[in-house]
Amino acid sequence: MSEDESADDAESGTDRVPVLLVRGDREYLVEPGGEQGTDLGVLEVPEDVQSGDTIETHLGDEFQVRRLRGPDLFHHFERTGAPMVPRDIGLVIGETGIAGGDRVLDAGTGTGVLAALLARAGAEVVTYEQDAEFADVARGNMALGGVADAVDVRTGDVTEEIDALEPSSFDVMTLDTADAPAMVEHAPDLLVDGGFVAVYSPFIESTREVARTAREVGLANVTTRETIQREMQFDERGSRPTTAPVGHTGYLTIARNE
Repeated sequence: MSEDESADDAESGTDRVPVLLVRGDREYLVEPGGEQGTDLGVLEVPEDVQSGDTIETHLGDEFQVRRLRGPDLFHHFERTGAPMVPRDIGLVIGETGIAGGDRVLDAGTGTGVLAALLARAGAEVVTYEQDAEFADVARGNMALGGVADAVDVRTGDVTEEIDALEPSSFDVMTLDTADAPAMVEHAPDLLVDGGFVAVYSPFIESTREVARTAREVGLANVTTRETIQREMQFDERGSRPTTAPVGHTGYLTIARNE
């Protein structure tokens, strides 16, 4: 195959990544060349659709075309559980410095939002999911997000695959599993010098165990933070945090291999 043909194939594959069709609070995810029925009529999406285009339904109502971006994956991936929310993923990326060229070992794939966003940041991700059906859903989500080539979704328990993983070959480990402490034990062997491990947990008991294990195996700069945000409310009476429930999502422990 010639370079031109390869480039054409790559471009064609990229073009198949779905786009968002938006009108007010209506939002649909449709592949180029696809069709979407709505209460405002049928949308036919051209093969060569581009972000910024306007598409009309057969009844004449207009929808705007948007390129699929990271936060959209959280709302449109098929879910197999509660995925990590974008703000917490942002903390993981910010605290570990994940960037292009990094290799990430991820355990507890679930819906796959974390793995997909790490890939969109430029990382190559190997992620493990114990439930075979969940793993299949995650693979579909990676294709939907346009990162299937960068994310290797493996079915199985990563703690049973340690010997198959190359030592000192990962820049970052991200763990969202109940057995995270068992994986943290192997972090010094699997991470490059200066690499990071990031462990997310909704419960403080497992978080304490993770932090204890990280220190016992010699990881440095072990820090645990609660991830919490308060949405602000602005109206004619004044400005204050919303009275909605406190935005706690979990605990994030970061440690570094030295």
